[in-house]
Amino acid sequence: MKRIAVLGGGPAGAFAAERLAASGLETVLLDEKLAWEKPCGGGLTYKAYREYPFLIDNDKPKKIVWDTYLSEPKAGAVKMKLTHPLVIYSRFDLNRMLLERAERAGAQLEKTRVLEMGRGASRWHIRTSGGVIDADFCIVATGARNSLRQVGTQWTRNDTMFALGYYVPSMQEHIDIQFLPKLEGYIWVFPRCGHLSVGICGKGESAQSLRKRLEDYMSLRCISWQNAAFYSHVLPSLATPAWKTNHIAGDGWLAVGDAAGLVDPITGEGLYYAMRSGDLASRMLVEERHPGSAMTTAYRAALHRDFAADLAFSATFARRVFVGRFLFGTVPARMIQFMRRSPRFHDLMQDLFAGTQPYSDLKRRLLRNLNGTLHEVVMNFFFGRLVTGENKI
Repeated sequence: MKRIAVLGGGPAGAFAAERLAASGLETVLLDEKLAWEKPCGGGLTYKAYREYPFLIDNDKPKKIVWDTYLSEPKAGAVKMKLTHPLVIYSRFDLNRMLLERAERAGAQLEKTRVLEMGRGASRWHIRTSGGVIDADFCIVATGARNSLRQVGTQWTRNDTMFALGYYVPSMQEHIDIQFLPKLEGYIWVFPRCGHLSVGICGKGESAQSLRKRLEDYMSLRCISWQNAAFYSHVLPSLATPAWKTNHIAGDGWLAVGDAAGLVDPITGEGLYYAMRSGDLASRMLVEERHPGSAMTTAYRAALHRDFAADLAFSATFARRVFVGRFLFGTVPARMIQFMRRSPRFHDLMQDLFAGTQPYSDLKRRLLRNLNGTLHEVVMNFFFGRLVTGENKI
């Protein structure tokens, strides 16, 4: 392997470039912005900074948040004191930190737009706004709005969600998560350095409808969006059929992060999966154990073992988490009510929030800890029906 081109400088591309360059491979990273903001900001779960401790052990501006309030109109709110805090960056600051690490490791950063790529006999020819670059292999990290349609995942409208929000010049020390009726998604209020990120993500609704829901919520909470910066973005949210056919690798290329559709279909979290996929992809190239087409199979298998199988499983019941019904109420309302009454359920939600509880093990965990009380029986019944799709007693 001689020269690697990383197409895209977000967290997935920047982290892959750092790993490649640190291993001695000639690495060039191409991106037209190099660092930018996104509406959901840079929230990192315990799972992310446990795996990569530098994400919390650094001197960059960030908020360490311990308290979260989950709310639903009829169930009210419940406070969750996090066992492991959420680390929240400005997305710009997080991106810049990762790019600086890549550059220190020896990666060459070029601020240029990738226009198209073509495969020669053995090399890629990448046309950019500044000229043509040749490479032996490509890491595709071009994000959800990937214009290079021959590489990276290929989805339909059913495989995406909108995320949009405001940066509000205000302060608070906790996170708010608000569930709304008939919304496959949620509203968030994240404290960041110097301001709040107030936003919404949702699937199956237009951006205009989501923005109206968000502004109604902000009016109710007396949060002004006047003079607040507005941002919007499209996120992958792959439905079950798309996970089965996900186009994540091919001859001379591997896709990472949003360009590979690697986003949690329930929470919309993508930062950990972006960095983790960048890490796994770079290992494939550094180790060179799988020549030619075997690398495609090996990379797909590595993602599946590490986290993709769990994300694909969550896609089978993601909609029911938000708009399903149980015992004559919504699933979010019942979750909040169980959190108030059951320490076991509260602990389970803690681990889901930290990213350490696999979706595939939800029901098994409840069965393992069942103590025979009516409450625990109902909880087990609740998750059993949620995961299997049944909602009648």
